[in-house]
Amino acid sequence: MGQVIAVVSGKGGTGKTSFTANVGMALAQLGHPTLCLDCDVGLRNLDIALAMTDRAMMDFTDVMAGGCSLDEAAVQHPQQKNLYLLTAPARIGTLNVDREGFRAIFPEIRNKFDYCIVDAPAGLGAGFHLAMSSADRAVVVTTTEESSLRDAQRTVMELNDMPAGHLHLIVNRCRKKLLHSLHQTIDDAIDKAGLPLLGVIPEDETMPLYAGRGIPLLITNNDCSAKAYRNIARRIDGQRVRLMKIR
Repeated sequence: MGQVIAVVSGKGGTGKTSFTANVGMALAQLGHPTLCLDCDVGLRNLDIALAMTDRAMMDFTDVMAGGCSLDEAAVQHPQQKNLYLLTAPARIGTLNVDREGFRAIFPEIRNKFDYCIVDAPAGLGAGFHLAMSSADRAVVVTTTEESSLRDAQRTVMELNDMPAGHLHLIVNRCRKKLLHSLHQTIDDAIDKAGLPLLGVIPEDETMPLYAGRGIPLLITNNDCSAKAYRNIARRIDGQRVRLMKIR
């Protein structure tokens, strides 16, 4: 049976959607059938991060309603084998998604995919709880900013029912120029969030350039952030991988 991993954050701007897209692609590169599921109703952006804009004609509410099958709604990535996207509805009017109906599509998802990475909307509202409703594990994405760390703490408090070992921290956008002070900051992030560290992702100035051209980072020659995402995917997959050095 496949695993469902919710990617969450207490505030916007932490890089949660980019994390979902890149780790999903890295898991697919490891040979795992992987579904990236956008749970941000009305404000979906995961299709952009995966360079799959306008490819998804149906969304997860269509599957819930029986209007199409999961196979029809989950669109395969044009460049990456094993990677699929199931998008959220673009209509704000569907904001109140039935949680039980949403949960009902996951047995089939677990049967078809090794991993389902769910991109939760920022914040701790209804979308957050919808994304968590079928999750086996959760990843809290934060940056080193004080406000982001505080929101990570609040997010962890909402997830106190998660079993030990099923909740992890990602520290995103670590600036290489601040390396000497980062170690202390990352330690503070771990202490404040109270979570085991799954990975550290360096700030990468090339990411907006690739995103602007519709090129997923993991199919480029990037060897900085891309390596970090691949290492995180390997840890999710149960491999022991040392934290990369930020040079």
